[in-house]
Amino acid sequence: MIRILFATLTLATGALSCGNPAYPPLLNRVVGGDDARPFSWPWQVSLQYSSSGNWYHTCGGTLIAPNWVMTAAHCISSSRTYRVFLGKFNLKATEQGSIAASPEKIIVHEGWNPNRVSNGNDIALIKLSQSVALSNQIQPACLPPANSLLASGVICYVTGWGRLYTNGALPDKLQQGPLPVIVYATCSLPSWWGSTVKHTMVCAGGDGVISSCNGDSGGPLNCRGADGKWEVHGIVSFGSALGCNYYRKPSVFTRVSAFNNWIATVMANN
Repeated sequence: MIRILFATLTLATGALSCGNPAYPPLLNRVVGGDDARPFSWPWQVSLQYSSSGNWYHTCGGTLIAPNWVMTAAHCISSSRTYRVFLGKFNLKATEQGSIAASPEKIIVHEGWNPNRVSNGNDIALIKLSQSVALSNQIQPACLPPANSLLASGVICYVTGWGRLYTNGALPDKLQQGPLPVIVYATCSLPSWWGSTVKHTMVCAGGDGVISSCNGDSGGPLNCRGADGKWEVHGIVSFGSALGCNYYRKPSVFTRVSAFNNWIATVMANN
């Protein structure tokens, strides 16, 4: 149902189909991550908050329809005013075709508990005040089939404007990095994440080389589907307090395929 819904939305606007960038990402990058090709992840958004008259990046997010963005619940605070910046590569540069959109409504999963992050349900949807015009640099992502699981060792890509290493500076340019998927049976071992990780999560990384980091929260884990299109299988949720690239503490993502029905219901009712 989800796949049909998004196909209808994109076809209705005359835009390119989901998960098929006009500027394909360059994947032969260094293992430690690197600048992404500009606009090669066109569903990536920067969630920003207002403070003292300025806007600051706080989290990533994923455009899943012309007026809907998916992010992490822990990125949302009722005390902040947000905007969604789409079609961006360099957050410090003026880029033609980029759009700053205001939220009309933010829906946080009803099962989210900020005091118990490991319980899961770290997902939120942002309904934009108006649909954005899709273009070569602003396109929606595909969602994976409901309840689908990734195989061990599959290489996916985390993208965002998060720190390149623990306590490092936030980069101006969108970063990408390859992460191997770690299946639940391994990730839930006591020497890994143990009972902290749940079946509604995806683990990726854990080799001590690359991971998501502060500022990547809410952003996508991008995995290529069997049809060649990119599907967003994860939402950056949490990592180790010991450091961003800690061995056997892979990045943990909300598993999107566990929430297809919730996403469809929220979008239909709002």
